[in-house]
Amino acid sequence: MKANTRLDIVHRTTVRRCLGALISAAVVAVCVCIGVTMNLTTLYDVNFDHMGLRTFCMFTVNSNILCGIGMMMALPYTIDGLRRKSFHMPNWMVDLLFAGVTAVGLTFLISLCILAPVKGFVLIFSGSRFFLHGLCPILAMIAFCFFISCHVISLWESVFAMLPVLLYAMVYYFMVEILGPKNGGWDDFYGFLTRIPSWISLVSFMPLTFCIASLLRCLHNRNCLWVRKKAVDLYRQEFSGKDTAKQIVSIAGRYVLEKEPHNITVPLWLLETVLRYGGGRLNMQEGCNLFLDTVLDRLEQQAK
Repeated sequence: MKANTRLDIVHRTTVRRCLGALISAAVVAVCVCIGVTMNLTTLYDVNFDHMGLRTFCMFTVNSNILCGIGMMMALPYTIDGLRRKSFHMPNWMVDLLFAGVTAVGLTFLISLCILAPVKGFVLIFSGSRFFLHGLCPILAMIAFCFFISCHVISLWESVFAMLPVLLYAMVYYFMVEILGPKNGGWDDFYGFLTRIPSWISLVSFMPLTFCIASLLRCLHNRNCLWVRKKAVDLYRQEFSGKDTAKQIVSIAGRYVLEKEPHNITVPLWLLETVLRYGGGRLNMQEGCNLFLDTVLDRLEQQAK
């Protein structure tokens, strides 16, 4: 196998992941806009009271908006990943996406298992609800678990992902149970406080949300670690026993040809792999310095 072929395999895999993340995130964002717009422009629905501006009272709408915002914010990073062949998103943005996807996951589960059997599957998954109850949550979970998997999520981040659900539950309880519709609050349009004993809702929804977050975290991390392991195996085969300094110089030269010269990013995990499996005695600092010196030297040569 000729030199850099294994690097090309990793780059092609990254490009496919970025493309899948770009398409799925864009579709989710567009579908959220369609669903919310349909609710806003529908002033009266014989089956649902909360249309027009009142639609923002509903967890369905708020959870989809949160998820849609996260997906829209991810789009520039997927485009950048296609261009750079290196997919990375800030940890805080992955956490925001995680919270949004967890919320729409709860929306989908409640719609499928509680609302649909009571009101009918056709009613719950038709019109704007086709997007907000079904299509958007499903696509968002697929995108987050199998394409936008560039950060290993910790257990504490699963707790953070529950915050939007907790905040809405607190607001809903206050507006329905404490304030009440006669005092400007909400009626129990979900029926979780009047149609069933309120204590059942209070003790069940947060554990259910945690279960959803844990399942999403498991699938996301499993795919993330599988991608990393596959890349590390290819890099190990590529760099094993070879001169470390020459490999870093080669990576830096390739970087100058493929990346944007005004925005230099040191590929720390790649250098770590080279230093671990290559034949040499460079430490991490020396490897980073060699990479940066080589990049700057190549850029200076190009400028002449």
